[in-house]
Parts: sequence; structure tokens; C-alpha cells
Amino acid sequence: MDKINHALDEFREMDALAAQDSPIHRMHPLVKLLITLAYILCVVSFHKYQLSALAVMVLFPILMFQLSGIPVRTCFYKLRIVLPLVCAVGLLNPFYDRAPLLQLGSITVSGGVVSMITLMLKGVFALMASFLLIAPTPMDSLCAALRKLHVPSLLVTLLLLTYRYVAVMLREVSVMSDAYHLRAPGQKGIHISAWGSFLGQLLLRSMDRAEDLYESMLLRGFRGEFYYAEVPKCTAGAVAFALGCAAFFAAARCWDLPQLLGNLFT
Repeated sequence: MDKINHALDEFREMDALAAQDSPIHRMHPLVKLLITLAYILCVVSFHKYQLSALAVMVLFPILMFQLSGIPVRTCFYKLRIVLPLVCAVGLLNPFYDRAPLLQLGSITVSGGVVSMITLMLKGVFALMASFLLIAPTPMDSLCAALRKLHVPSLLVTLLLLTYRYVAVMLREVSVMSDAYHLRAPGQKGIHISAWGSFLGQLLLRSMDRAEDLYESMLLRGFRGEFYYAEVPKCTAGAVAFALGCAAFFAAARCWDLPQLLGNLFT
């Protein structure tokens, strides 16, 4: 029961983060979406041995954290389940690629170790960028930005309803868990013999609530568009910020900036 309430609290915290006020929160969602897509595409395009060139891409998430006022620890806490899975993707690289690539004093670093770290950084940077898009942007505004890019209305509506459905399902789980434990006081968890009926009732109840939710949206005039979403105006400052980010991404992708800076001071 406590885990369900904790999950609901975390879901509400994301809405609270999106309701804050900062330069990033006031930025047009389409600008944030395009910047995030450009950043992720740039990050994943680095070669597996370009570790130093990739490391400079951490400057973008740092800047976004500072401008949005969102603590870094909040990002890693929210992504605590996904991050280990992403980092585990490249764990086998050192076993397949054992050719020496770097010499750090008396330590020889193989290409597999470098590619493993590079792959991990790619996943972490992509997840951080995605979080920095979702956290300061209400879901309705983000869906409106997707429609501006002519993403099919069916897919955007499916994304919105899935986001809303998670909260509906968690609330139904909370209600059913309360009812179950009132009938079985002192029992820890739900007995295995009741799993089938519990999941079946959960599916039926959450489907009914989701249908009511969708019908209420239709009664309020929802037709697959998001004219009601509170979308900030696209200012010249936001466009300049996007162009500056794009220029930085292009420079970081074309040149190894840490190596160039190192050559200037050595």
C-alpha cells in the first residue's frame, strides 16, 4: 500500500515540476522538443571510441538543470530504475574488444572499456535530456508541440491517454488494495490465490475509469487537437537559445573540443 501511494506521489511530483516557473518552463515546448531531439541524435552519433569528444556533451544537461531550477538528484532519483538497465548494455564490450587503445601510465586500456564507457554515457545523456524535456513541460503542451510537427493525432492522443491512464490505474490499485486488506487484516501483501481475480478486477475497473476519462474529454470539446493547452509564446530569446545549442552540438560533433582545448594549453 505504501509503495502504491509512493508511486502516486512521484506521479504528482512530475506535474508539480512542470508547474514551476523558470526560463526553461516559459520556453515554447516545440523549441524544447527540437533541442532535445537534436541533442539525442548528436549524442548517439558519436563513434564508440570518441569518449573525450562525447564527454563535453554533459555541458548541455548541466546548463538545463541550472536554468530550470530542477535539482540533479531529482533526475537521477526518478531514473533510478532505468539507469542501471541502460548502463548494463555495454558491460560485455570489454570481453569482445580486448585490443589496446590507450596507455595511461602503466595501465593499458582496451577498446572495449572505452566503448563500454562511451555507450553508458550515451544512454545516461539521452535519459537526462528526455527528463529535462518532460519535467519542465506539461504533457498537454508537449502533445501540442508534437501536433505542430504533424505527428499523427492518433499517436499523440494515445500518448496523452497512456500518461493519464497510469494515474488512473494506480488509484484503482490503491482502492482495491485497501478493500482487500480490510477483508484480510494482518496479511502482508496479496495472497497468490487472489492474484488472478485481483488483476482481472483491476483491468475492468481501470478500463471503466479510462473510458469515463476519455468521454469527459470529448464532452469538453477534445477532438485530437490541443488548442486548450497553455503554450508559451515563442520568443526571440528562445530561438537564439535553440540556435546556440545547435551550434554547440555541431561544433562538438565535428571537432574534439577537449582535445583542441588541451592542445592550446600544452
